[in-house]
Amino acid sequence: MEHLAVLIDSENVGAKYVASIFDELDKNGYDAPCRRIYGNWAKSNGWKESVLLEYSIQPIQQFSYTVGKNSTDMAMVIDAMDLLYQDKVDGFCLITSDSDFTRLAMRLREERKYVLGMGESKAPLALTHACDKFIFLDLIKVSGKEDEEPAALTGQAEAESVTSIETLENSILTILNDKSEEMDLGELGDRLGKKFPDFDVRNYGYSKLSVFFKEEMPHLELIKRNAQYVVRKGHAVEREKIEQEILSMIKKKGGKVDNLSVVYDELLQKYSGFDIRDYGYGRISSFLRSMKELEVVDNTVRLKKEKSTKKKV
Repeated sequence: MEHLAVLIDSENVGAKYVASIFDELDKNGYDAPCRRIYGNWAKSNGWKESVLLEYSIQPIQQFSYTVGKNSTDMAMVIDAMDLLYQDKVDGFCLITSDSDFTRLAMRLREERKYVLGMGESKAPLALTHACDKFIFLDLIKVSGKEDEEPAALTGQAEAESVTSIETLENSILTILNDKSEEMDLGELGDRLGKKFPDFDVRNYGYSKLSVFFKEEMPHLELIKRNAQYVVRKGHAVEREKIEQEILSMIKKKGGKVDNLSVVYDELLQKYSGFDIRDYGYGRISSFLRSMKELEVVDNTVRLKKEKSTKKKV
């Protein structure tokens, strides 16, 4: 069991999240021998004495000596560095949504300490990516259902700090290409967690990884084998549909495209995971040359001119 020092920025995270904070630590198997919360206790900040006693959190008083300066942040950083050099813990749990702690998280990781961040979805990307893992306290659900409605994503997926589903899917397709296009669901979830510190299916309104994949990953196929799930690439889009998309694209551009990569890039944007190899071609130029409506010269593709069938008078 890893021992984490829990450091809470009381001016940035409210007491309403206290149960979620320690539930997450327990669920992930972390021990929290050091629990400290920082703030000016001469002012009301919502963290009551009874709450601190119930969760064995030590309050650290920090007066605001100068207007415009955040003394609480400084006190928290100093304590974190003291604990780092004392080497009494395996890692740190920073409870804050404040971007000012980004450099602290980076510094702790430089010393090979595990950094778990917790805060609200307003936390900036710089902070979430500086942590090994970041949990959005306002997005997670203590008790979820397998049959989450897609509407549950509204407002959650809009959070700027949450990695988009499209980005996740593209990353998965890349991983699958490297792993013979099939992987255990649990292993794939671990890979996503390491690459994207904010990845948690609860951020998207789901309680199970398998349900999330079924509902939100249309270009992937989930297969159950011996009580376990594996993931592989889904079936390619029909060739006829791809050809129609290409013709429509070129017509909109005046009948000609001067760079073949433009065609390929637009197909990738429209069909996440598009791979020309699914149609038996190694290059997009070969695929385009196979279309009777097109002619390809060097790096340019254009619509063929229709021959007139009218007889001259």
